[in-house]
Amino acid sequence: MDTQQDMAEAGTIRSNSAELGQGAELGQGEGLALAEFHDACGRIRAAIETVIDGKSEAARLALTVLLAQGHLLLEDVPGVGKTMLAKTLAKTIDCSVHRIQFTPDLLPSDVTGVSIYNQDKHRFEFRPGPVFANIVIGDEINRASAKTQSALLECMEEHQVTVDGTSYSLDTPFMVIATQNPIEMEGTYPLPEAQRDRFMARISMGYPDLRAEMEMLETHQSVSPLVAVRPVVTVDEVRRMVATVRDVYVSPAVKEYTVNIGRATRDHPHLRLGASPRAMLQLLRAAKATAALNGRDFVLPDDVASVAEAVLAHRLILDRKAVTAGEDASSVVASVVAKVPVGGESRRVSP
Repeated sequence: MDTQQDMAEAGTIRSNSAELGQGAELGQGEGLALAEFHDACGRIRAAIETVIDGKSEAARLALTVLLAQGHLLLEDVPGVGKTMLAKTLAKTIDCSVHRIQFTPDLLPSDVTGVSIYNQDKHRFEFRPGPVFANIVIGDEINRASAKTQSALLECMEEHQVTVDGTSYSLDTPFMVIATQNPIEMEGTYPLPEAQRDRFMARISMGYPDLRAEMEMLETHQSVSPLVAVRPVVTVDEVRRMVATVRDVYVSPAVKEYTVNIGRATRDHPHLRLGASPRAMLQLLRAAKATAALNGRDFVLPDDVASVAEAVLAHRLILDRKAVTAGEDASSVVASVVAKVPVGGESRRVSP
């Protein structure tokens, strides 16, 4: 382990043998070289920014979640481009994409699929639902009932769907991009904690700035720029990009720093529910994707801190004292990251 750490500090690509084994099990093969990886990421981000004006950070976080094999929750008021971002990211990849419009009358079988009796063959046949795709866009997920929302739980965690006692595997890569309006708006059903915990990150789009909004009025009048978006990477390239992220090295000190952030949320006086162990795994994966996007084959504590709010805030439950004091989940995460020591390393010291 000491030798491995020294080599990482010299800037050499290394990864844990367990992670290499996990990548092989998923059939992702060899990763891309960092130069190829960076070029592919640049093409994806450039394609997204032709449609989404002034939201480069949101585009970067969406790409981070894709490369970290997570699921993305886009939450904000109507009309700020949540669905447009999801559709644009999906169109940049030459893969299968299905969209589900969640409504109060949507049934679980409308999501996962259903077994139908074939009279000619005298047997039941499974008809796959829209969840059988590389990228699944769930529009306004909190418009559906909790029963229908729960149809996504198994596929998001285990990459499989079980119908009538039979399990069906989903293809890789597999990503759910869900949009939702804030829960205080009429006609919505808040996502249960178990489902929020399955989303790697939550992004709030926010309103565009003046320049971006003026440019949108100029370019979006006659035809949507989404029409001109074409795939810039293949599914195989995405699998290799994911393998590249898996090969990013994480030192024991950075792992300890990540765990300490999670444990600090569980002991925080303003929280009734802190970060789960699953949240720690996803925080580290997002940090590895961030490091790769920054052109490094090793993770710094800064990579963990930079994605902590997006990965952790939507999983936390505030107590009454925090609400009374005007705190929210994002401010609590920021205070935790500011207080947790990095250990013997400086956050910004390069290897």
